[in-house]
Amino acid sequence: MSELILHHYDASPFAKKARLMLGYKQLSWRSVEIPRIMPKPDLVALTGGYRRTPVLQVGADIYCDTALIARRLEAEKSGPALFPEDQAFNVASFAQWVDAVIFQHAVTLVFQPESIAVRMGQLPPAAQQAFLADRAKLFSGGSTTRLPAEQARNNWPVLMGRLQQQLERSEGDFLFGEPSVADFSLAHCLWFLKATPVTAPLVDDYPEVAAWLGRVLGFGEGSFSPLSADEALDIARAATPAPLPDEDFVDPNGFAPGQKVTVAATDYGVDPVDGELVFLGREEIILRREDERAGRVHVHFPRLGFHIEAR
Repeated sequence: MSELILHHYDASPFAKKARLMLGYKQLSWRSVEIPRIMPKPDLVALTGGYRRTPVLQVGADIYCDTALIARRLEAEKSGPALFPEDQAFNVASFAQWVDAVIFQHAVTLVFQPESIAVRMGQLPPAAQQAFLADRAKLFSGGSTTRLPAEQARNNWPVLMGRLQQQLERSEGDFLFGEPSVADFSLAHCLWFLKATPVTAPLVDDYPEVAAWLGRVLGFGEGSFSPLSADEALDIARAATPAPLPDEDFVDPNGFAPGQKVTVAATDYGVDPVDGELVFLGREEIILRREDERAGRVHVHFPRLGFHIEAR
């Protein structure tokens, strides 16, 4: 069985989500450090252009977006479950909402001038400008628009008040009783805010929320060891993509395996990936790509939040 390889960097909120899920599952994995900003030549050799963090590699199969990474980890090890059977719809839907709505609030609050001054104060001015320019490009061209800081500050007590109430009334120690993908999706947003004393009170002022966050972070990040980008590319090139899923599904827009298509996220980080469509399912899209460095790979995307276009 191929090793789980996570392409990420430490400060990425969504990478933290993936690492916590690996820890919850008590999985061993390899860690490839990627740049925080473009260019990312080693990563895009695997993905074909997708630049968002993190990306999960399993041999010659490349998984984009933490929504799909969560499902791949569930397939890797069924227990403990990220999608408990009696709450699968609820936790998946909540996680999707959090990744879109709460995350955008967190980004706005973290990128306030007072917070950025603390987070990036030790970087040279040129590095700060490069980072901010990269993030401006990342969030351009898609459906996501930056939430005004005033609106984020206005909304935050509502969101945290509701969360506090949910935790007070929950029958267990987690959002839906037992741990699930819902907890890890929300935790990474609040972990992002906890990183500086400027934004940490937005979490710490809510005792039930802060206690719950401590429980989620307590799962740790699993057992991991470093791997170089070149080694990861060698692994992909030497491997054969896993057999395609067996699923009886007809695409509502008429796409079928064998077509040349482009797949891109619709919200942000909308860089397109070209390839041959080899699978379409209810949750997943798979493209076959050839790359000089990575060889033949299958790049996996979630259906929800991504767009397919014929070439």
